Amino acid sequence: MNTPISQTLQRLEKWLLRHMGKAIAEYNMIESGDTILVCVSGGKDSHVLLHLLRLLQTYAPVDFRLLAMNLDQKQPDFPAEILPAYFANIGVEYRIVEADTYSIVKKKIPEGKTTCALCSRLRRGIIYRTAKELGANKIALGHHRDDMVHTLFLNLFFGGKLKAMPPKLKTDDGAHIVIRPLAYCPEADIAKYARGMEFPIIPCNLCGSQENLQRQKIREMMNDWERRFPGRTESVWTALRNVVPSHLADSSLFDFKGLTLASQVPEGDTVFDAPELSPMPPGADSFPLPVRSE
Repeated sequence: MNTPISQTLQRLEKWLLRHMGKAIAEYNMIESGDTILVCVSGGKDSHVLLHLLRLLQTYAPVDFRLLAMNLDQKQPDFPAEILPAYFANIGVEYRIVEADTYSIVKKKIPEGKTTCALCSRLRRGIIYRTAKELGANKIALGHHRDDMVHTLFLNLFFGGKLKAMPPKLKTDDGAHIVIRPLAYCPEADIAKYARGMEFPIIPCNLCGSQENLQRQKIREMMNDWERRFPGRTESVWTALRNVVPSHLADSSLFDFKGLTLASQVPEGDTVFDAPELSPMPPGADSFPLPVRSE
């Protein structure tokens, strides 16, 4: 924790901490007395999550406890000794849970089919059970801004739902709150920071190499958009926090049937204007109109 780092890495660390703090504050993710189970897979995101939460713990205005957890899913060639040694070295409380979900997934899912759905379901159940055993009331996951945007498009294109990945939610069993403190952090900056800190990264060989993953296709699409139109991911993420129910089509969110001329609706046709056209700048009504030649 006290190893000196370069000034460039320090600036990046402060930037990530600032964005993490903003997400935690805006969604009230952490409160005094919380015991937070931090799920550490060994990937870059969960390493950064644990490290930044430990830094935040040293000066946060509230007291909270952190417990690191790794689920050893018994994947072939998984270096089981790396994370326990790392946790012990940095002095964090931890629990290693061994569960052969790998064999279950390989047995249940036909060759060539994606394994993420079943793997995620099994892993989620084990995490919930472990949190209950350890007395943790919060579960912290390492999903970041890009994950949330990608999930929106996954549900939109393949699930027929306008649904993303929330920064905070209640678990399926109703016993815990799941938080995603990296919600405002871009993946590129997390990856850069993880490389600079030289965390002991462990890749997921169970599903990470599957080329037919829908999520991978979405990732490639977003990466292409970002190359051609920088800022697209940020724009979509901003849109997730600026929803206008009256301009969607879900009658459970807005009373379309009851809409009349007497109804008060915050936005009318202006919602369809391009951002650069609204609001109109001073004197805009005196701008000369372009003349189209016939």
